[in-house]
Formats: sequence, structure tokens, C-alpha cells
Amino acid sequence: MFRSAPRAVTAAVAAGSATLLLAACGEQAATGASGDGPWKPTKPIEYIAPAGTGGGWDTLARTSARVLDEANLVDRQMRVVNKPGGGGAIGWSYIAQHEADPHKLFVTSPPILLVPLAGESRQTYKDFTPIARLNTEPLAYVVKANSPYKTFDDLASKLKSDPKSLSVAGGSGPGSLDHVGLAGAVQAAGVNAAQVKYVPFDGGGEAMTALLGGHTDAAVAGASEVTGLAKSGAVRVLAVSTEKRSAILPDAPTLTEEGVDYVFDIWRGVMGPKGLTESQVAYYEDAYKKMVEHDSWTSESKKLGWTNAFLGSAEFGKFLDEQNESLSGILTDVGLKK
Repeated sequence: MFRSAPRAVTAAVAAGSATLLLAACGEQAATGASGDGPWKPTKPIEYIAPAGTGGGWDTLARTSARVLDEANLVDRQMRVVNKPGGGGAIGWSYIAQHEADPHKLFVTSPPILLVPLAGESRQTYKDFTPIARLNTEPLAYVVKANSPYKTFDDLASKLKSDPKSLSVAGGSGPGSLDHVGLAGAVQAAGVNAAQVKYVPFDGGGEAMTALLGGHTDAAVAGASEVTGLAKSGAVRVLAVSTEKRSAILPDAPTLTEEGVDYVFDIWRGVMGPKGLTESQVAYYEDAYKKMVEHDSWTSESKKLGWTNAFLGSAEFGKFLDEQNESLSGILTDVGLKK
């Protein structure tokens, strides 16, 4: 004969079930998962610029955050946080500590490949989730307006005769974006790139400050980082690294025009922590795709000299694999790979 359970036992089971249900709901709320629909963020999104203010990463983070917020393309506020140091490694280390956290993103560019290849970071691009590639821009090779070097050939000639005689500032670490952009250009001009004195700073803003302060003889930085100073007459742009002239630095010749067979595009994009779900990646991928088509973004890109080069998560991941292989070869050629 079947006998019902005592009321006390029944109550205990019910209470336990309720506790488990509440715990599940709490966990669901913490991740923003609804269980039966697309994922959406449930709290502000911490948006890391792995460098100081004023540089390319900072500009990209603040510009994209503003457009995403103002165009209502994300459901929570994007809060930009600067974490400078190590050519980006400090910021990457921070993100790596928050695996599977969908409320943290960071802006990125070639240093995510170059710094690890040079042995300067514990993390590699494989430790993160690609979200989207957004744009490209050229590097600019600059000197102070009163510098005796009027052309890139003038600078290269001096470096040929005495590679250690000049110092060149860059906004990324040894073996990283600006360093490789410099090394590749001077090597193509016949200079022993391994002997050129490269002085790293945390971001293009700091590199330009060093140049203007007379602490270095030249600098290399993204075109958008030097445009204001070039227009004010504070610096002279000797050349840009792209195949065609930059829309925001139309008077600056390309390296090719200067007789140097070297082209280097700076791509920029967004990544997140490792372990994000397909739904979380899709949410951000869709937001950024809509962002690059928005009038406000188009207007800002024109001012900053950015060229739209959107790739979704999967395509961006393949691009990173290809770039990693290519840049590994460049670092080896100029003696920078460890």
C-alpha cells in the first residue's frame, strides 16, 4: 500500500526546490541569460583601452562607445577604462582574469599579435574572443616642425650612416606595432633596423609628447594621432605607410612615393574574454556591424582618417591567424622575435 510522505518531509523538499530555483534564477540574472531568447547585457560594459589617453586605442574606445550609446545599439552603457602598460599587456592580463564575463570588452590592433611574438606578454590573441574588426589607418613618420630632416629619405640617410645616432618614439612596446612599422620601413630603405634606437611609450599621445619635448628625434604613430599636431604646424609628417595617401594627411607622401617599398596598415577591432557564448558574441557583433554603418561613425571616421574594414567574429578570427603568421616572419627578419 502506497503511503504519502510526512508533511515535514514534503515541506523540506519544497523549500529545497525553491532554493535551487532561486539560485538558478540568480545565476541566470548574473550572466544576463534569459534561457529562451537572445542574450543581452544586464549591467554596464567595461570597455578597456589598454593604453593611456590620447592614443589610437583610447580614441577608438571612446569614439565607438559614444556612437554605440548615442545610437542605442547596446542595452547598457559602455564605460571606457584606460589600463596602460606593457604595450597593452596590462590590459590583456586584466581581461584574461575575467574569463567568460560578457560585460568586459577591449579594443585591439596589431600589438595583440606583436607583443606576444616578441615575448613581452603571457597572453596571446588565442586567449581572447574576437568580436569584430572595424577599420584600418596608416602609420605616420613624423619629426618636429623645426627638424633638419625634411623628407623620409633625409631621416633614412642619417640612420644608414649611423643607426644609433637618432631616437624614434613610438606608442607601443618593443617589437610591437609602431616598432615593427618603423623597423620595416627603415629596413626597406636600407637601414640596419635592429640598431635603430626605438623608445616605447604607452600610447601615441605620450610618444608625441616626447617628440615635442625634444626627448626624441622622430616619432611613429597612427595618422589620427598626429593629424591635429600636423595641422597646427607643430610637426612635419615625412611619410605615411599606406599604399595611397591618407585623406587626413593629404600633403604627406607615401613611403612608396619616397622610393621605399613598404606598406603597413594598422587594423583595429574589438575582442572579449575567452569563453563567451555564441549568443553573447552575436549580440556584440551585430551592434558593431550596425555601428560602422551609422552616420555618426561615418562622420567620425572621416575626421580621423579611418577606413571601414569590418569583419565579423569568425572572419576576424581567421584574419588574426593569417596576420600572426605574417607578422612572425617580419619580426624574425628584423631580429625582434624572441
